[in-house]
Amino acid sequence: MTAPATPASATTSATARLIDDLRAGKPAAIARAVSIVENHRAGFDRILATLHASVGRARRVGITGPPGAGKSTMTTLLAKTLRAEGKRVAIVAVDPTSPFTGGALLGDRIRMESIALDPGIFIRSLATRGSLGGLSSATREVCDVLDAAGFDVILIETVGVGQSELDVARAADTTLVVLVPESGDSIQTLKAGVMEIADVFCVNKADRPGSDRLRNDIELMLGLRGGPASLDLPAHHGVDLTALAKDPEHREFVKDVMNPARAARRAAAGEQSDRWTPPVLQSVAAKGEGIDGVLAALDRHFRYLEASGQLRERRRTRLRERVVEVVEQKVRQRLWTDAATNAWVAGHLEAMEEGTETPFGVADALLARSGALLTTTNG
Repeated sequence: MTAPATPASATTSATARLIDDLRAGKPAAIARAVSIVENHRAGFDRILATLHASVGRARRVGITGPPGAGKSTMTTLLAKTLRAEGKRVAIVAVDPTSPFTGGALLGDRIRMESIALDPGIFIRSLATRGSLGGLSSATREVCDVLDAAGFDVILIETVGVGQSELDVARAADTTLVVLVPESGDSIQTLKAGVMEIADVFCVNKADRPGSDRLRNDIELMLGLRGGPASLDLPAHHGVDLTALAKDPEHREFVKDVMNPARAARRAAAGEQSDRWTPPVLQSVAAKGEGIDGVLAALDRHFRYLEASGQLRERRRTRLRERVVEVVEQKVRQRLWTDAATNAWVAGHLEAMEEGTETPFGVADALLARSGALLTTTNG
């Protein structure tokens, strides 16, 4: 005998209780809501829609860098420091996917054992599940749940996949890139992607040889990227730097032109409302050294975002990208789960094979015939 279906009213009531418990800060409810949203179980969109009005209060900090850079140690120490300031902290640790279960391997959870029992810290591991951008595809949705649950800061630690690890910049307000002296990181400073996503750089394991050189390499690249125009020097051809160097008003600027790394370091140290130059810091996270400086830089960047209007712009961009993602998901689901659509495409395979039709033409025709399917609201 078939069991009776759960009434919609009962499901709605259960979801309402779950959301009430989540807003009350109950860990079990937060964990359950995260699981529902991460796995796109029935009702996940209802949960996200209900929580949406409460999203936007938490600061989101992305922590990325190559494997072995000390990201988990850095994340743990940042969480401890934030807790000492009285803030509630959520950590989203993206781990590699288990080839057997499809879940996260939980390596980060093991490394964060020292803070796992703190009631003001919530740690969740997410599996990448094939995503090449360093984050799970559900990371931003999970962050929305944690944001609505009342956490003050959300730390998003990526899996550490290298140059393709750029999605974190789209999910976070501030991105911290952690590097180490070895492993060829000086070469990575030349990669445009890593240079452009970083709001703060940190050379970790700074007690190892090559730390100062790596820091100088990063600052040199930042100075070259900024160019002389960022130094507020007279901007016309034929500027006599020798003459300017004798002028006390421009002496420091001339030194910056001759030494772009110095220029980047000076720019990063200033509180400017019109532009941000990423500071390049050093730390030895295993010994707890340099963490206060990193947190101070993250705080300073957040103040810059608020003062410049970039915080609102970044979050508006995130909302727009979310709409695009949802539309793509819904279109994909409606088209490719529709038997008639799949049969129609199959009917054109022979013509495409013979060359009398092209995939582009078939795609245009498919969109033209699918209007009703794509615009009909599901009951």
